[in-house]
Amino acid sequence: MSDKIGFIGGGALAEAVISGITNKLTEAENIFVSDHKQIRCDELTQKYRINAYVGVDSFINDVDILIIAVKPKDAVAAMTEIKNKIKADSIIVSVVAGLAISDIESYFSDKPVFRVMPNVAISVGEGMTGLSVGSKASTSDINKIKSLWSTIGRCVEVDEKLMDAITGLSGSGSAYAFLMIDALADGGVAVGLPRAKAIELAAQTLLGAAKMVLQSGEHPDVLRDKVTSPAGTTIEGVRTLEKCGVRSALIEAVIAATNKSKSLK
Repeated sequence: MSDKIGFIGGGALAEAVISGITNKLTEAENIFVSDHKQIRCDELTQKYRINAYVGVDSFINDVDILIIAVKPKDAVAAMTEIKNKIKADSIIVSVVAGLAISDIESYFSDKPVFRVMPNVAISVGEGMTGLSVGSKASTSDINKIKSLWSTIGRCVEVDEKLMDAITGLSGSGSAYAFLMIDALADGGVAVGLPRAKAIELAAQTLLGAAKMVLQSGEHPDVLRDKVTSPAGTTIEGVRTLEKCGVRSALIEAVIAATNKSKSLK
């Protein structure tokens, strides 16, 4: 992709996208970031060799895709600042939790607008992104934005009313997975494994299980049954997880995160 991509906001999510797309989708010289802290701009420039500035004026009227990646409380101020500065054919992409397409389009009424919710695994090319499309986006625009996010993982288009659920499940889900890896590793340490090996074993086990689900197309319950022998070790572990309410806790975590996303509006 030869398009120039700009970011409003240089926080952790913006960095994850930059890490994922640099030299895979586009060259570093085509990536521009605006952040309010000079020290953060310097960090991003040194780490990724991209263009990072305090302020947007040096690049805002030259980017083809503009990604708004600020905190929800800062979104209105950011959109107000840039609405009259971007070029006519720019595509607007928001990764701001809780920010509706209708709100974005009120600032960019003539622009193609997309609302996306990725997760942090985009930084290693294994992200999961939900995408909703605004009223002015063409088929070409949709294909271009889907291609961007598909470069750094998987991308699914959903109705905007499901974006809060995407936030609660996959957007926040990496944190749930990190917690599970840490807990499994603690269990390994408790039964005698060295910490580093326990973390590696736990992380690769979750990675392998996830790949089996995605590649086989089988329901997770079917795959679980295939490795759960009668009166064996696995069913004993599963039984303990059920007694401790792990399944219910994960369900409630997704619901709670979804409700929090709704409250950000």
